[in-house]
Amino acid sequence: MKILFPIIAIVLMSFCGLAQDWKPAGDKIKTPWAEKVDPANPLPEYPRPAMTREQWQNLNGLWDYAILPQGSAIPAKFEGKILVPFAVESSLSGVQKTVGDQHELWYKREFTVPAAWKNKNILLNFGAVDWKTDVWVNDIQVGSHKGGYTPFSFDITPFLVAGKAQKLVVRVWDPADKGFQPRGKQVENPEGIWYTSVTGIWQTVWIEPVAENYLERIKTNTNIDRNTVTVNVQAAESNKTDLVEVSILENNKTVAAGKGITASEILLEVPGAKLWSPETPFLYDMEVKLIRNGKEIDRVKSYFGFRKISTKRDANGVVRMQLNNKDYFQFGPLDQGWWPDGLYTAPTDEALKFDIVKTKDFGFNLIRKHVKVEPARWYYHCDREGILVWQDMPSGDGWAGWETNKYYTGNELVRTPESETNYKREWKDIIDFLYSQPCVVTWVPFNEAWGQFKTVEIAQWTKSYDPSRLVNSASGGNFFPVGDILDIHNYPEPKITLYDGNRVCVLGEYGGIGLVTENHTWVKDRNWGYVKYKSSAEATDAYVAFVEKLKKLIVSGFSAAIYTQTTDVEIEINGLMTYDRKVIKLDEAKMSKVNREACNALNQLK
Repeated sequence: MKILFPIIAIVLMSFCGLAQDWKPAGDKIKTPWAEKVDPANPLPEYPRPAMTREQWQNLNGLWDYAILPQGSAIPAKFEGKILVPFAVESSLSGVQKTVGDQHELWYKREFTVPAAWKNKNILLNFGAVDWKTDVWVNDIQVGSHKGGYTPFSFDITPFLVAGKAQKLVVRVWDPADKGFQPRGKQVENPEGIWYTSVTGIWQTVWIEPVAENYLERIKTNTNIDRNTVTVNVQAAESNKTDLVEVSILENNKTVAAGKGITASEILLEVPGAKLWSPETPFLYDMEVKLIRNGKEIDRVKSYFGFRKISTKRDANGVVRMQLNNKDYFQFGPLDQGWWPDGLYTAPTDEALKFDIVKTKDFGFNLIRKHVKVEPARWYYHCDREGILVWQDMPSGDGWAGWETNKYYTGNELVRTPESETNYKREWKDIIDFLYSQPCVVTWVPFNEAWGQFKTVEIAQWTKSYDPSRLVNSASGGNFFPVGDILDIHNYPEPKITLYDGNRVCVLGEYGGIGLVTENHTWVKDRNWGYVKYKSSAEATDAYVAFVEKLKKLIVSGFSAAIYTQTTDVEIEINGLMTYDRKVIKLDEAKMSKVNREACNALNQLK
């Protein structure tokens, strides 16, 4: 410690000096949380709430960066500082530059491994990097990853140098809308419903110490009809002599425990299990230990919720969504998950949670996470606060051509083998990432024909891989007789334009009420909405009228509805809140009242 302390002190003093030089780039609007970003310690919260370890070290902060032509060698000199984990195009990165498909983004920083971690393996973790990532530690390439929305890690133990600061270099290439990869709303030239590209590290980077064998993934399945939970624990090594011990806790009291080998199912009964729902979001804590020769070598903390999502035909012959074996109307906003200052990345964890809490305040019980996947902490907040989530696959590749009101048109994209393989791999990674989150109740592989291909195959695979959730095979079309849901889109007002008596029928998008809020827009005189109003009172009246129409259509057969959208995004001004989250644009009391009435509409039918 006497040797390390002066080194660490010098590094900290240097870093603090650099942090003082950082400031947000550009002059666009910003959220209230932008001022709370600490460049010496951005997003300090533990990034993986569903599998936590006590020891870890956050690597967020100011890194060196350079933008070079594609194919260049590791740069000898870097251009300046970038604040990780904010994308280089964002204001909060301090850079706000476009990279493009002909260039690559390079990062560099040094870090030290705590002396207390001696004789441990060191994992280097990335929350998400968009899109193709290559990583070097002490000038040795330790691994690569493709995918912009899911976490990945490398065991960097063999490449560390004792007694020195460790050099970390990262290269990222992201072709944005020039490539076939999942990208959601990102384009090189944003306009209309398309937004600024996001390149590079956009979620937390961290290291943690583990044993030679360690817990890698926890997968839970609950059965509310039997009060049981099945826990499957994956470890880094398939060592059949290592045991897994699982304990389930309620208010710090163990209510169930069991053990098994890694990669096997451990079945536990929880008598009188308390159910999770938006009204009562009860979560059980869970401790998982990895045991070798009677000795604990790894331990993580986790959680889960008992809940069931299913469908059932009601007394009137309408196929309804059910939550925990009861008819349940799902109603919520289309949530893009964009920020004027951080783009894909919320400025702070408080900001990340804010949109979820306000959605519940508005009287909704659902969020459709639209063509984006959020950091793990977002789903943690949804689990804790209690809100359902429909999870979209981020769109990518070309457009298949869109027929909105027909069951089968033959319109599907013919992808290249590379594009098809990549889609399937990234979709599986996303499902694996979110499999154990109780908030996630529906998978949405395709939206409005963007990149839609082999719909029947993809929907059937999704349902087979995760039978515990509903599959919305094609939100908005093109429609095929597959999956649990027929999802139509209609703007601006709710309408039933197509009906399927054998599946759940939902209104996957409607609304888009536009209202310009002066001094809170991304740009002036170039704003867009499906319909526009001049005042909050007019927009509120229109919103309430739409929900009143929706309530009548629930009786006719709708089992869920998605309103567009949570916030304004760039030049889109059809949000319930402004892009900077500083103004709620509609009358919140009137909106909340009518929304809750819609959520309870099925209860009124009984």
